[in-house]
Amino acid sequence: MLRKIRITLAIIAFVAITLLFLDFTGTLHTWLGWLADIQLIPAILAANTAVFIALVALTLVLGRVYCSVICPLGVMQDIVSWLSGRRKKKKARFKYTKNKSFLRAVIMFLFALGLNSGFAALVGIIAPYSAYVRIVSSLFAPLWQWGNNLLAYFAQRVDSYAFYEVEVWFKSMPIIIVAAVTLVTLIVLAWRGGRTWCNTICPVGTFLGLISKYSLLRPVIDTTKCNGCTLCSRKCKASCIDAKNHDIDYSRCVACMDCIDNCSQGAISYRLKPKKAAKKEVKSTEPTDTARRTFIATSAIVGSSLFANAQRRRHKKVDGGLAVIQDKKIPERATPIVPAGALSIKHLSEHCTACQLCISVCPNQVLRPSDNLMRLMQPEMSYERGYCRAECTRCSDVCPTDAIRPITVEDKSSTQIGRAVWIKENCVVLTDNVSCGNCARHCPSGAIIMVALDRENPDGPQIPAIDTEKCIGCGACENLCPARPFSAIYVEGNQVHHTI
Repeated sequence: MLRKIRITLAIIAFVAITLLFLDFTGTLHTWLGWLADIQLIPAILAANTAVFIALVALTLVLGRVYCSVICPLGVMQDIVSWLSGRRKKKKARFKYTKNKSFLRAVIMFLFALGLNSGFAALVGIIAPYSAYVRIVSSLFAPLWQWGNNLLAYFAQRVDSYAFYEVEVWFKSMPIIIVAAVTLVTLIVLAWRGGRTWCNTICPVGTFLGLISKYSLLRPVIDTTKCNGCTLCSRKCKASCIDAKNHDIDYSRCVACMDCIDNCSQGAISYRLKPKKAAKKEVKSTEPTDTARRTFIATSAIVGSSLFANAQRRRHKKVDGGLAVIQDKKIPERATPIVPAGALSIKHLSEHCTACQLCISVCPNQVLRPSDNLMRLMQPEMSYERGYCRAECTRCSDVCPTDAIRPITVEDKSSTQIGRAVWIKENCVVLTDNVSCGNCARHCPSGAIIMVALDRENPDGPQIPAIDTEKCIGCGACENLCPARPFSAIYVEGNQVHHTI
């Protein structure tokens, strides 16, 4: 019964968070956005004390149910493992393995070091929430959109407007490669070893594993009923049950309840921690396990330091003619542009786990994952496909880590994230000898005006003049500039945002 309840809740959570990242309409974020907020790493980076305490309390009471119900990457591994089991019904799929405490401690230490050093995106490669949503956003979302477009095609044939066609956009090939490699690695590990990733590599699994060792409720083996069949060990995808010694490594147990359902003798039950086992553990005269001590000490230091640190700190243009119009190219920016609410590039880099939720909800296709090694997969802005509208705050509304802090429309309209720069040799006024003024007409802050190229000839060609004190860096000028392949006016980012 407990296993069925766990599976039901896990499926609901898994489907909901997957749809959250597949949805291109923005509708589901109103109802399901909280699923991103209750993930452990985003909660730590956002200094979300309530969620952090709730997850720790949940683990202290029930064990690592977070890993088997809430974490989408964990549930995905269970699905892969289940499919593998369907093909290997007669084989002993799993067996007990010793806890790799030292390796887990080292990985978690490096993970924490990366976060505290401001390399959140790089360590986000192994963070479970970020890894899963990167897979969904980069690999599954395009397939979802193609399926929608197919339905839209057939709907149009019957004069139905139930579906509408959307543009399928592959935002970054390096990120697609990273997502594909991560997916293949996870599938191989889960297919062969169940929860290998969770109990060897995953920093969240390591942190919660330390806490779950002291959980109030846990699977317990009744030695008077056990007949030594070792079926529980062979069915344990966490490889944490030592059936011969009737021992369970609770730091790796994810409370999946598979052992309870598969025990034909009813020798395993989910109940309070036996008092005798606790006393025996205290009086034990066995040699000191230095690896375990290293694991516990490192995990405690890492967990506290992470939370303390969190507290501190190609679009094509049309001109109405029939000529082939070139795609715009991304200009070389000395400083990248990050959304209003990010405060600064440093703040975004330190808090963003590169989950790409903000990128998936951007209605103007302004955000894209960075391929810069120091900011790998974190969001940055570019204006080839659209520009950042002053009335839109979607990215700040959905960010679960406060890397992009909530911002009002009024504050956004007065926040300078960059400033426009004019490139004389690209301007069509000079290259094609035509009148333009697109940049000035569409500037929402009035930062661009057209002035005479030759002051002595006011009726001659007009070129843009930029008031950098008024410019907010929205990119309307860059996006709507008719020059190809590079715009004659582009936005250079600000290291630190400021109010105009």
